[in-house]
Amino acid sequence: MDTFFLDLHIHIGRTMYGAPVKITASDSLTLEGVVEEASERKGIDVVGVIDCHVPDVQSQILQWIQSGTAEELEQGGIRYKGTTLLPGVEIEVYDDRCKGPIHVLCYFPTITSIQQFTRWMSHYVTNITLSTQRFYGSGMTLQKQVRELGGLFVPAHMFTPFKSLYGKGVHSSLSEVFHPDWIDAVELGLSADSRMADQLTELHQYTYLTNSDAHSLPKIAREYQQAYLNGASFEEVRLAFHREAGRSIVANYGMNPRLGKYYETTCKACGTVWGKGDRCHRCDSSHYIKGVKERVDELSTDDSTVESPERPPYVPQVPLQFLPKLGPKTLEKLLYHFGTEMNVIHHVPEHTLANIIPKTLAKTIIANREGKMTIEAGGGGRYGRVKG
Repeated sequence: MDTFFLDLHIHIGRTMYGAPVKITASDSLTLEGVVEEASERKGIDVVGVIDCHVPDVQSQILQWIQSGTAEELEQGGIRYKGTTLLPGVEIEVYDDRCKGPIHVLCYFPTITSIQQFTRWMSHYVTNITLSTQRFYGSGMTLQKQVRELGGLFVPAHMFTPFKSLYGKGVHSSLSEVFHPDWIDAVELGLSADSRMADQLTELHQYTYLTNSDAHSLPKIAREYQQAYLNGASFEEVRLAFHREAGRSIVANYGMNPRLGKYYETTCKACGTVWGKGDRCHRCDSSHYIKGVKERVDELSTDDSTVESPERPPYVPQVPLQFLPKLGPKTLEKLLYHFGTEMNVIHHVPEHTLANIIPKTLAKTIIANREGKMTIEAGGGGRYGRVKG
């Protein structure tokens, strides 16, 4: 067995025919663009493309398979160059038991199984050709269908203030909407880490995922994980989610939660970090956007008799594009010499980096590798900032 890098939450902006899929995503975020970027520049071994429910996207995958450009693997997944694609879908659940909408991710082993899911889901959504459609049915109905098709079910970015499990979806427990045993893993989101999530005892049984939720090519692999697998396939990923047969997630590489757009509670009117009291100390508004840090504190079970599970390390990293003084030309130089972003972030020694870029920037990359960057926290829809 070996280790592999996985980013399992990547959108598609346009189909091969130019039709929109994810309205808020970049037009350059095509299926081909995603797998080329992952394989040739990022160094990601497995990508979850979560707009593969769209019939035109499925048609492109089938064309690749028929032409020999891609190969459908016996253990699930589609192999394209150096990357395995897991076909998936992001769905918005809002049944009568939800406080608010909840985004979930579903992955399927084969092109046939996701085609079957598309036909089934078309009866529950308004427009099957667009991303993240609202599902007019119950959460458990969706879970049951995913299981019957051999898929995987994952609540997405589960703490963000909008359209997430704990942000708006439930009062305090995932069991209010979902069957706990039919969840395969949970996604932390950009403003949370493993330590924060483990304050909720009901999450202790699940594997944590750190994915990019990429809406543009450069955002691929801003969060990702490393897994111990016997090959890059759907079945191997399933085993890793459930920590079976020696497979597992061995490290979560996520943005420092303080970099996330919703870490701090902030004033909705002026964006100032919310202090104590019921009004903004800067503009006197009474409206705020609750931050992930505060929401986790509210949900914390704080049961000292229950031990947190052993977790793989959560390594707080900053995407290369976020680093001060590392612009597009410098990034291209690094990729020219060292191949992929994963290689630059994880493997190239400091002295080797310093032969290509200024020594101060090489030191910054190493500090990033070791999780030692100083961050000014974000909130209210504004990303945090790397200081330096």
